[in-house]
Amino acid sequence: MLPQGLDAWLAHWQSVHAQPIAMGLERVAEVARRLRLEKPAPISIAVGGTNGKGSVVAFLDAMLRASDRVVGSYTSPHLLAYNERVRIDGEPVDDAELIAAFRRIEKARDGIQLTYFESGTLAALDVFQAREVDVAVLEVGMGGRLDAVNLVDADAAVLTTVDLDHQEWLGADREAIGGEKAGIFRSGRPAVIGDVQPPASVLAHIDAIGAHGVRAGVDFFSSDAPAGWRFSHRDGSSLQLPAPTLRGEIQRHNAAIAIATLHALRDSLPVAAAAFTRGVANARIAGRLQVVAGAPETIVDVGHNPQAARALAQWLSRAPQRRTVAIFSALADKDIAGIVEPLRGLIDRWWAIGLAGDTPRGLDAARMAERVATCGVDCRTGESMQEALAAARAHAGPGGRVIVFGSFYTVAAAMRALGLRSS
Repeated sequence: MLPQGLDAWLAHWQSVHAQPIAMGLERVAEVARRLRLEKPAPISIAVGGTNGKGSVVAFLDAMLRASDRVVGSYTSPHLLAYNERVRIDGEPVDDAELIAAFRRIEKARDGIQLTYFESGTLAALDVFQAREVDVAVLEVGMGGRLDAVNLVDADAAVLTTVDLDHQEWLGADREAIGGEKAGIFRSGRPAVIGDVQPPASVLAHIDAIGAHGVRAGVDFFSSDAPAGWRFSHRDGSSLQLPAPTLRGEIQRHNAAIAIATLHALRDSLPVAAAAFTRGVANARIAGRLQVVAGAPETIVDVGHNPQAARALAQWLSRAPQRRTVAIFSALADKDIAGIVEPLRGLIDRWWAIGLAGDTPRGLDAARMAERVATCGVDCRTGESMQEALAAARAHAGPGGRVIVFGSFYTVAAAMRALGLRSS
C-alpha cells in the first residue's frame, strides 16, 4: 500500500535506501529518464557552492519574477516545512502536488533505491514540469559532480564559494572540494564563479570542458555608490541598485552573482534593468541574519561552517556595539573550533543546545558545550531552545543582542520558539 499523507511519504523515502547519502547519478538519472525530467523547464540554472547558495537562488527568483517569468525554485534543507524546498513564484507548493509527484516517482523507480534527497529532487523537477514554469532555479546539495541536481543539463551554473565543509564526502581541501563542485559546469555554457579566489581546480575544469567562465572580480564587480551600490561588467554595462533587503555585506555580492548569471543568459532570457532593481529589493530568505525586534534584539542565522561564521563576524563587527549573547549548536561532524574562533571576541557569552533528538549526527547539549568551551569561551547549556532563549535574554538585558546560529535544526528550533514563519 502506498503512503497516504506527505509525512508518510517522507518517512518512506528515508527508508528506501540503506544509506542517507549515496553519491552517484546512475540511479536517480535513470528514474529521471523514465519520467522525462531531464529538462524540467525551458531554461534551468544550477546554483552550487559552500555558502550563499540559498541567497543567490532567492535573488535569481526575485529578479526573474520581477521580469514576469514563472519561476520554480528548489532549495534544501528546509526549516519548518518540507514544502519550503519546492516553490513556484515564491510560494511553497501544497502537499497534494508533492504527493502526486512522489506517486509517479514510486511507480517509475520500479525497485531502484533512491535517497531522501534524490526522491525530493525528482519531485521538484516533476512539479516544475507539470506546472510548466519558465525557469527552474535549482540549488545543488552538498556536492556538485555527483549531486542529484546535476542530472539536469543546466543552461548556466553558478559556484558561489568554495570552502571547507563535508570533507568526508568531497575531499580534504579546497582544491579537491572545488573540483567536485565544478562538476555542475557545462561545455559552451556560462560558468559563473562568485569566489574571488577560486581553487585552481575550478579554473582548470572550466578550461578543460570549454565552459564560458564568468568570474567575480574579473568579469563582474560590485562597488559603493550613492544611495546603494553599482554592478558593473567587463563589457562596459552597469546598473545602479538599491541596498539588498537581505542583511550582511555578503548579500550585495550574492546579488551581483545573480545579476552576472542573468547577464550571461541575456540572449535567451532577457531581463530589464527595472527587474534587477526590484529583485534586489524584494529578495527574501528566512533564517539568514533575520532580525526579530524586541528588547533584547534577537537574530537568527544559518551559519554552520567557518566561512559562514566569518561572514557573521563581519556583520557583527560593523553592527552597533552592545552586549551580545549566542545560542549555538551544529552537527557533530562540523568544524566547531573553526566556527567559534572568528566570533570569540564579538560574543560575551555562549549557550549550547543539543541536537541529538533531531538527527543521528547531533550531540547532546553537554557535549556540544564541551566542544565550544574548549575554544576558550564561556559556554553554558540549555536543555531546550526555550530555556536557552530565556537565559540568553536575561544575560543580554533589554539593550543587548541575542544571536541564534548554527545548523538548520538550531535555527528552526529558534523560529518555532519565536513564532516566526519560513515564508
